[in-house]
Amino acid sequence: MKAKAQENRIPVIRKDVPLDSIRLSDPFILADRSTNSYYMTGTGGMLWKSANLRTWEGPYSVTQTDPSSWMGPKPMIWAAEIHHVKNRYYYFATFTNRAVMIDTVQGRPIERRASHVLVSDRPDGPYVPMHDATYLPADKPTLDGTFWVDKDGKPYMVYCYEWLQNLNGTIEKIQLKPDLSGSVGAGTLLFRASDAPWSREKDENGHDHPNKVTDGPFLFKTKTGRLGMLWTSWIYDVYTQGVVYSKSGTLDGPWIQEAEPITPPNYGHGMLFTTFDGKMLMSMHSHKSVNGRTVRVPHLYEADLSGDKLRIGKPYVP
Repeated sequence: MKAKAQENRIPVIRKDVPLDSIRLSDPFILADRSTNSYYMTGTGGMLWKSANLRTWEGPYSVTQTDPSSWMGPKPMIWAAEIHHVKNRYYYFATFTNRAVMIDTVQGRPIERRASHVLVSDRPDGPYVPMHDATYLPADKPTLDGTFWVDKDGKPYMVYCYEWLQNLNGTIEKIQLKPDLSGSVGAGTLLFRASDAPWSREKDENGHDHPNKVTDGPFLFKTKTGRLGMLWTSWIYDVYTQGVVYSKSGTLDGPWIQEAEPITPPNYGHGMLFTTFDGKMLMSMHSHKSVNGRTVRVPHLYEADLSGDKLRIGKPYVP
């Protein structure tokens, strides 16, 4: 049965799986009070469920994309997030159609990749397409879209425009329709990868310069009302997460980068959520080598937004 399930791309459901036994990058956790359950998703497009954050059940396949759309019959799915908005559940994710090339930059072919939104009436899906075929331009590779309602009351997608094409990754915003079924207007720049004082890499001559990668934006507000954003890049070959704050308190910024990373080295693509007993946590992943292969492992850390800045505490063990 197991071999047949894998052959048909139907996941084998496991129960009572500890969090540190799950292999998952970009872990996003929805604490859903209507079902009193936690739902974790990320890259790969699968869903895990838990009642206590300690043990998990999954992985479940929850997306039903349109094979005739730009995504193709079997898109890669990265960095999925689930947002509960007005009694519906919205699946923000990056979809890649590896059969379609949109550009070649410095000899590197660039695949069709974009942030997109699916919808369901239930947190565990199935998630299906809405009205609009695209949210972002077809000739730009975009990824890691997340959700935010700004001070103007309008919904937005905040996403990365990938460094593979522009060679200096950006984080941008685009307004969404009220029902999140599509976008309105064009995307606008929030900041560039090179704006971070802490990120760096070596150029072809061995000299340090800012890293080009933008990854994993997530918006939050402190108790004092300050608007901040988690995002991730690299320090040489070490995955690293930083924080940036908006001086105006809106997505329009200007965005002021913190001088130092917010989390330990090798941790990134974080998000924040509150447990059912009121504790704020950060979910993120780290990298480790297992039998010569790099795997990504989800982690939970205590977090604090009670002051004017986000502060990260000790690892959280449910």
